[in-house]
Amino acid sequence: MSKGSRIKLTKTVIDQAVARTARYILWDSVVPGFGIRIEPAAIKTYFVRYRADGGGRSAPQRLVTVGRHGLFTVEEARQKAKVILGEAAIGDDPAKRKAQRRRELSMSDLIDLYEEEGCFIQRGRRQGEPMKELTKRYTLARLRHHVVSLLGKRRIGGLLPGDIENFVRDVSNGKSAKDEKLGRRRRIIVRGGDGAARKVFRDLSAVFSFAGRRGLVDENPCDRAAVRKTDNQKSRYLAKEEIGRLGAACDELEAEGANRKGIDIARLWALTGCRRQEIAELKWSEVDFDRGLLILADSKTGKSIRPLGVAAETILRRIQKKADCDFVFPADTGDGAFQGAKGVWRKIVARAKLEGVTPHTLRHTLASMAISSGEPMAMTGAILGHANPRSTAIYAHVDHDPAKKSADRVSAMIADALAGLTGRVEMDHAKRVADRADDRWADAL
Repeated sequence: MSKGSRIKLTKTVIDQAVARTARYILWDSVVPGFGIRIEPAAIKTYFVRYRADGGGRSAPQRLVTVGRHGLFTVEEARQKAKVILGEAAIGDDPAKRKAQRRRELSMSDLIDLYEEEGCFIQRGRRQGEPMKELTKRYTLARLRHHVVSLLGKRRIGGLLPGDIENFVRDVSNGKSAKDEKLGRRRRIIVRGGDGAARKVFRDLSAVFSFAGRRGLVDENPCDRAAVRKTDNQKSRYLAKEEIGRLGAACDELEAEGANRKGIDIARLWALTGCRRQEIAELKWSEVDFDRGLLILADSKTGKSIRPLGVAAETILRRIQKKADCDFVFPADTGDGAFQGAKGVWRKIVARAKLEGVTPHTLRHTLASMAISSGEPMAMTGAILGHANPRSTAIYAHVDHDPAKKSADRVSAMIADALAGLTGRVEMDHAKRVADRADDRWADAL
């Protein structure tokens, strides 16, 4: 259908309208200005477009959302659109009136609106695409548990940068933390702390940016808040000896009868550097043994191709595929993916005495080992599935043994240049130190 074409909107027409990679509109041929938006996430929303101030080509255009398809029938939405168009024809401005009402929204109301209309990527190559379902769920959970808890009743137009600063301090100090039992085997545990505060601050800033684009606030109070806006660079990664303990723990637990799926998932986390869900929910259709690749259909950054090392490929080849199930690690019961990896991982780190180590630590470990052994940043980024080299740099910690060896070599050359022949003794000593470091590194490998 061309951009300007119109069709009588009916339930059949709308139900048959399939989602595309970009948002598109179907215009109604019965009521001019009435249409429905179809989002990439298959959300279908009725709206009406009109010109303010009684009409005329110079009058500004307005858009008013009528409601979601499913909550409204097409006839109900069409009748509501007629009312809005009638108000506009006599000089009223329903969109402006609606915006003025929204300016009085509470923070809780704004987050409800954000859930309905604002959960899209705001920057980067995926700008405008809907958030991944898991990302959306975690984002909204943080907003409701922290922001609604502490600022939910405040009017959005009255929040100042100082209020945001106080909010961040309260989350850091655990004021929004709770441990609430919802029923049998169901519990909500909300933790505060500096990390939680920085994450929810970024979420809150995105909500205010959304509100600004909707004309609900004049400025984003997070922009001028005196708040640390970045996390500490994560420096935890495993040394060779710790990797050995991790491997031994996997072997021991497997011999004792621990769930083999959880053990293999942990091994693949270490061998591939993939994110937790990328392995836990891996599908056979994403494994290309012929080319030695993982072709992930829907990673954090969209479709992603990762090289598959021989050790990881060996583990995958020995796994027996379950009939009528595409998951590499299928659930023990039901049709989904295996959900027990977290429990197995806790046993592994406890046995290996690696308290605080997470699956993401293994991603850091692979990156740091690659960089330390001389792999180019671009190749390390390809293993991790990064499109931006700056993302790889965050993970690229350098192991101190080869770094010390490099420093010894460089300082020896400088010492020789500074002292001439009198520096030969010092240079020879530095070379011996460097050689010993090289030997230690080879032994660890």
